[in-house]
Amino acid sequence: MVKHTLAACLLAAGMAVSGPAAASNLAAKTCGTLAARVAEIPGSGPVFLRSYDNSFGQGPTSEPALGNAAFTYDNALAAIALVACGEKPAALRIGEALLDAATLDRAGTKGRLRNTYRAGAQKQRPIPPMGWWDVVENRWLEDPYQVGTATGNVAWAALALLTLGEATGETRFRDGAAEQARWVVEHTRDPRGPGGFNGGLQGFDNAPQPLTWKSTEHNTDLVALFSWLERSGAPGDWAGPGKAARSFLDTLWAAGGGHFPTGTAPDGVTVNHATSGLDAQLWPLLLRDAPETWRQALAYAERAHGVDGGFDFNDDRDGLWVEGTAQAALTYRAVGRPADADRLLAEVAKEISPGGYVWATRQPRITTGLAIGPDSKTDDFYYYRRPHLGATAWAALAALGWNPFTGGRL
Repeated sequence: MVKHTLAACLLAAGMAVSGPAAASNLAAKTCGTLAARVAEIPGSGPVFLRSYDNSFGQGPTSEPALGNAAFTYDNALAAIALVACGEKPAALRIGEALLDAATLDRAGTKGRLRNTYRAGAQKQRPIPPMGWWDVVENRWLEDPYQVGTATGNVAWAALALLTLGEATGETRFRDGAAEQARWVVEHTRDPRGPGGFNGGLQGFDNAPQPLTWKSTEHNTDLVALFSWLERSGAPGDWAGPGKAARSFLDTLWAAGGGHFPTGTAPDGVTVNHATSGLDAQLWPLLLRDAPETWRQALAYAERAHGVDGGFDFNDDRDGLWVEGTAQAALTYRAVGRPADADRLLAEVAKEISPGGYVWATRQPRITTGLAIGPDSKTDDFYYYRRPHLGATAWAALAALGWNPFTGGRL
């Protein structure tokens, strides 16, 4: 409580806040925002939170595909962060929505989650994925990514349920996470090349398109998930899938020579050296059994992704990715570099929007080097300066020193 008071006094006086005071103040602000966003939705039932506010800093965006979009990854992070914040009732409302969505998908598949749902109270069953009415075309529209299923998003939702299971002692959350993990094993495991698991599915229900590339980030998520399921006693064989995901990471590490390539090409075999991803360098270091040699990836990230104030998503270093900078702060804390963590958190604390969400970027737009989908002809996936739920949740986790891969404080 003293640290919160000190930070508030310094801010009121117009003084810069750094060190533990900055972390404490950032935690208070981001936890407060996440809890308030849940409380804004009437009732006590399942909810999903809107992922983006508009470019002015508060209120929904005007784009139909984003205005009411609740991305699964963002909401899973928010649920984990709310547990870390001590806001268990709010976390449970999101967790119940994740559990319900995976219990019965509209295609009749258990364990499958869509990448995006509609924000707000979730009263319809099956919970419908994101879509909107287009007044120009006079018909209902959906986006092929939003109704698809990315392997990493399923893994993060399952990690959120495992976090809630430990927080509540209710095995139904653990069992729901196991159902989601079974979907991943049954639909995305790929023994080709380095093995591991592919990207998931994209496209509409009548013709879903397999994403045959493999991601270092996704397989890192799965190492954490399968390990947690195994130690939780969840029914099923998790050692085998866990070994497959970890073997993928070991192979990619060897191919990178001191850092992690982003994954493979669509053939599932060829290692992709065309671009670099910050999360691929950081997230493996948060795993329970991360080898110390992997810390070279953090040094690589500093060289290849470092920008003024923090880190860029990719290695063109065209701007600060706030979410990734928060991830780096948590990683610094995990490897025993608290001063570097506090330095980054002080920068993240500068990026709180009028509505309380953390801005996704410091610049108007930054590149990622990635494509939006399999039909893209260029690297057309960008991050924009918009207030973002996912960035807010990562800021809370970093400020609190909570590792989402292990379910506890560092």
